[in-house]
This record gives sequence, structure tokens and C-alpha cells, in this order.
Amino acid sequence: MSLEESKLDLSRIVFIGRTYEEYLAMFGLTEKELAGRDILDCPGGACAFTAGASRAGARAVSSDIAYEFPARVLEQKGREDIVHTLEKMESACAGFRWDYFRSVDELAEHRHRALRECTEDMELHPERYVPAVLPKLPFEDGRFDLTLSGHFLFIYGDRLDYEFHLSCLRELLRVTRRELRIFPLTGLAGQRYERLDELILAIRQEGFVAREIEVPYEFQKGTGQMLSIVRKLA
Repeated sequence: MSLEESKLDLSRIVFIGRTYEEYLAMFGLTEKELAGRDILDCPGGACAFTAGASRAGARAVSSDIAYEFPARVLEQKGREDIVHTLEKMESACAGFRWDYFRSVDELAEHRHRALRECTEDMELHPERYVPAVLPKLPFEDGRFDLTLSGHFLFIYGDRLDYEFHLSCLRELLRVTRRELRIFPLTGLAGQRYERLDELILAIRQEGFVAREIEVPYEFQKGTGQMLSIVRKLA
């Protein structure tokens, strides 16, 4: 589906993101690994990774359907979404681990900071924020050394079918020279995506090395793993 075909209604987007530091933890990265690399965050949403990685010396790009809207519009939408989401969080605290964030107030501070850093960077460097709709990305083959994909695939496994997931994986891998990392591996209820083994087998049969890796980030209980998919060197 193209951006034009989607005729996106902003009210359908939940524009909430994670901080740069959360990204490092979610994807098991260190800042030293970023410098000098071409990195894609997709879908990037309101996340601050591209801003932070760029400061660390990476050539970072975010891609998301939401980026067809102006930064100021997205900032206001993000503020509203944070308030709405955290109102629901109060009744769901038992499903989360409160060691990375010590309280809902601290979580709110991180979400607002991510939104602020993302939208400020969008205004300063609009070329880093590319509107696109998976499973079709406007980048050439092997454009990025590393691609990160957070809180999209597997999360909506009850709404997005297996073929969609496989198409997205193939497209993300098409634009990736070396490695794709995906987090988390669970649905909204914290259960492992039921067809993950099938997806991993399909990707391995296409010549990639895929493995599940523990990471030092587990806010929602059961989400402490990422999937690493590496292109075999010729």
C-alpha cells in the first residue's frame, strides 16, 4: 500500500516512542557500535533513536507512515497519546516490571522526552525522517548496515497475518546489508508470537542466520528477547 492509497487518518496512529537509551537496551547495543554505520529505524514512530544515534556518529534514518505529517502536528498528537496510554497503565501495572522505570511518572517523563527529542530532530533534519508504509520501503537494496524494528512486528500478530509478517521481514532484510534486529517477540498480551518459529525457519531457508537473544530490557513481562537476523557473508 502506498502513502496515497492509505489516506491516513492521524487519529488512527498511536504516536508514542522510546528514548535513545531504551533502544540501546532493547536491541543489545552499545554506543561504540553505532559510529560510522548506516542505520535504519523502522517503523520509527516518536522514538528518539535516530536523533541520539546521529549524535553518536551514525548515519541514522527513521521511516514511518506517520512522517507524512508535520513535526508540530505529531508532537501534539504524541502528547495526547501519552496521556491516554498512561491513564490505562494505572490499571495494568501488574503486567510490567518496574525496575527500568520506577513509577508511572518516571515512565511518562521518558515518553515525553523521546517525543520531544524526535520531533525537534525532525524539524532540524527532516531528511532523516522518511514516510513509508511497510512492506514497501523507498530504499535501495543493502542501503543500511543495521536495521532496527521495534514494537510493530509480532506485537499485532492477532491483526496482521503471517504473510504480512513474512513480507515485512523480507523487505527489511532487502534494505539491510548485514543485520536486522527486532524487538519484542511477543504480542500485546506478552505471549510469544505463535508463528515465530515458522518465520525463523522460512528466513533461515532463504540463507540468513536467525537467533533469539536475551537483552537487558524487559518492561512488559515476557519481552526480554530480540530476534537477530544476519545476512551470511559471501
